[in-house]
Amino acid sequence: MSALNDAFKQQAPSCATLGSDFTARLCLLLADNLGTDCPVGARMHQWSTDLSYRADAVPLRLTGALHSLVLTGTDTGLMAVYPPNHIGTSDAALWSAIDSALRTHEAFIIEWLKSPPQTNEVRRCNALIPAFHMLADETGLPLVTSEIGASGGLNLNWDKFAMEIDGQVWGNPDSPVWLKPDWSGPLPPNAEIDVINREGCDLNPLDPTNPGDRLRLRSYIWADQTDRLERTDHAISLATNRVRKEDALNFLRRRLAERHEGALHVVYHSIMWQYLPGEAKEEGTQIIHAAGDKATLTAPLAWLRYEGDMNGEGAGITVTTWPSGKNQELGRADFHGRWVRWNKMETLY
Repeated sequence: MSALNDAFKQQAPSCATLGSDFTARLCLLLADNLGTDCPVGARMHQWSTDLSYRADAVPLRLTGALHSLVLTGTDTGLMAVYPPNHIGTSDAALWSAIDSALRTHEAFIIEWLKSPPQTNEVRRCNALIPAFHMLADETGLPLVTSEIGASGGLNLNWDKFAMEIDGQVWGNPDSPVWLKPDWSGPLPPNAEIDVINREGCDLNPLDPTNPGDRLRLRSYIWADQTDRLERTDHAISLATNRVRKEDALNFLRRRLAERHEGALHVVYHSIMWQYLPGEAKEEGTQIIHAAGDKATLTAPLAWLRYEGDMNGEGAGITVTTWPSGKNQELGRADFHGRWVRWNKMETLY
């Protein structure tokens, strides 16, 4: 089995676990059938770095490219076998449409493959919003927020969303973005939130007001998950913050050099730390800890992360706060934020 075939087979169960049987099916068909006899297949089989979801995520790059052809109405053959028209479609018919699209749109797809997936999954805020409320409640301070790997900036607006747990609402009850996680554990406080400054960075930031960037954000949402598409469209309607094109280390140095007296500065990221090289992770950690050493009770700092850690199901939600230097695992959440398992917390400061 080639590295490409293996990458597609590894990706398939992850898609199924995260609720997309259709994308899992695509991955298995591509694993079994994508050869070097077409330019797209040849390019992908020649990929020189890690193809897996832990690195370049090459299978998801291709499924995103194919979905974009459906969303734009560019390939009627694919549209005929994609959701909602996929029910009852045979594997042979689905593969025939995929194979035709790969050959017909080879230049477009090869260009698309150059950029990594950017989903900007809005439901990840189910893991972030409770933490922000805990931090705001405990400090009683307005917030300055800095997001690393912000993609299109949709989750910079977490405070403009509504999150409902057991009939209670955190955030704006009139928001078009309504989140309802499968929640277990104690409820977080419902604090008054005042974000006075927010900024995000990304190596390849997307502008949700740009049609091409908006298509890319939508294309990486799996085709049979219409609820995610609708939620993303609503989040796009709220997007007013432009993400800076800047690497994480420069962003951290610049943002953490600013002192915000009378406010809590929260550095946060979700399902992106894994994409940083090892040396960059170490340096980023050092930059944040150095800023933490200078934090005070009137200008505190928090580092909130929601990242895969191989310590259990889903991803860990962890926060380090300064000047206390405390580090706590707040809970765990599904990689798409569908469920959250929250821990009973000690004080954070």
